[in-house]
Amino acid sequence: MNLYDLLARGFPADRSRPAFLLGDGGEVSYAELEAGAAQVAGHLLARGVRPGDRVGLQAEKSVEAVTIYLGALKAGAVFLPLNAAYTAAEVDYFVEDAEPAVFVTDPRSFLAEAQAAAPLAQAVPRADDDVASLIYTSGTTGRSKGAMLSHGNLAANAVALHRAWGFTPDDVLLHALPIFHVHGLFVALHCAFLSGAPMVWLPRFDDAQVIAGLARSTVMMGVPTFYSRLLANPQFTRERAQHMRLFISGSAPLLESTFAEFEERTGARILERYGMSEAVIITTNPLDGERIPGSVGYPLPGVELRIGGGEETGVIEIRGPSVFSGYWRMPEKTAEEFTADGFFKTGDVGRRDLDGRVWISGRAKDLIISGGYNVYPKEIELVLDELAGVTESAVVGVPHPDFGEGVVAVVIGAGDEASMIAECRRQLAPYKSPKRIVFVEDLPRNAMGKVQKNLLRDRYTDLFTAG
Repeated sequence: MNLYDLLARGFPADRSRPAFLLGDGGEVSYAELEAGAAQVAGHLLARGVRPGDRVGLQAEKSVEAVTIYLGALKAGAVFLPLNAAYTAAEVDYFVEDAEPAVFVTDPRSFLAEAQAAAPLAQAVPRADDDVASLIYTSGTTGRSKGAMLSHGNLAANAVALHRAWGFTPDDVLLHALPIFHVHGLFVALHCAFLSGAPMVWLPRFDDAQVIAGLARSTVMMGVPTFYSRLLANPQFTRERAQHMRLFISGSAPLLESTFAEFEERTGARILERYGMSEAVIITTNPLDGERIPGSVGYPLPGVELRIGGGEETGVIEIRGPSVFSGYWRMPEKTAEEFTADGFFKTGDVGRRDLDGRVWISGRAKDLIISGGYNVYPKEIELVLDELAGVTESAVVGVPHPDFGEGVVAVVIGAGDEASMIAECRRQLAPYKSPKRIVFVEDLPRNAMGKVQKNLLRDRYTDLFTAG
């Protein structure tokens, strides 16, 4: 079915119930959301948008933006969300590549125009394999690729997460994530919609606003930076979090030190999960059961996960109902990223332990080959992050005249470089230990909080070769 129909089935019978609880004390009901989506769908059809046409949106987070997303689904269009921070030149590439029939930059004005159209009563029928959304990847290793996520992909993942995380109509989701990415747009919204649950709707993460929002929430989804910033605020106390049933973290690795400090402060153990644009959520720690820091848990029901090459540690490969069909207008790239038996090569390096839990070592492109040996940055970062004076670390390989690549640790914090390297050598094989440690005030991150190691490699590329 059309994904819209699945989501609307979860809306509360009493449509006057709030869908969004706004910061100013206002509310937007499910009835208003549903009516707005019908107006948008009717407006798109009146403008000549046909099933499969792309509808682009580049705007700040808002209820209006969500309404346009749902309206595009209902009309059978392919939703194309873009980061509001993209430059005109970046947007030109996406528009040229996706060729949207409609491109919205002012959601409020668009909704005002839509009021003149006849609302669409029934969603346009869609098949499971019809594309519902184009999500462009970050493009750190070349031009951005549009991952084609189908109605069936998104429906399967939404249902699996709704069950795995125990959502009910009694939940209230604190939503402080952006909605141009799968985390805030699909993972968070779909869990709430399938429950008919309200969301505390924040335009962006602000620790004071989040702390205030916790008072009327039961579940929070965030990136690791959200949790470290909450811990840095003395107003974030055990009392503030005591009625919350679940804190979920994803989009970037959660430091074990953050996990431990959060549990000590609140008594709650953060639930970490693993996902990506091409498959939404792949694994999750259990709702009921042990959540082990550093592990991203078990594959969701229906997801097959294996380690490529038959090694203990290697590239994670996946197959299942939520895995995308391919990259938009890139058949060669699509063929390259899938195995002959239909598994998608994620590019993430990891392993599965005897219990079946998944542990991520890093990205395959971040693998360092130093002196002919494979070095996985995560193993070194775990050692560094436990050292006194270190808040967070990122390990990269840069050109080295003797070893091919030299291991460089970029560290937020302070300390003595020589003694820290010596400590690493006590815990790690010499070829794994950093040859240099650079101290910085912050690490470059993308919009979802992931450290951009490509920028670090560029920044320190001459560290061993200059002069």
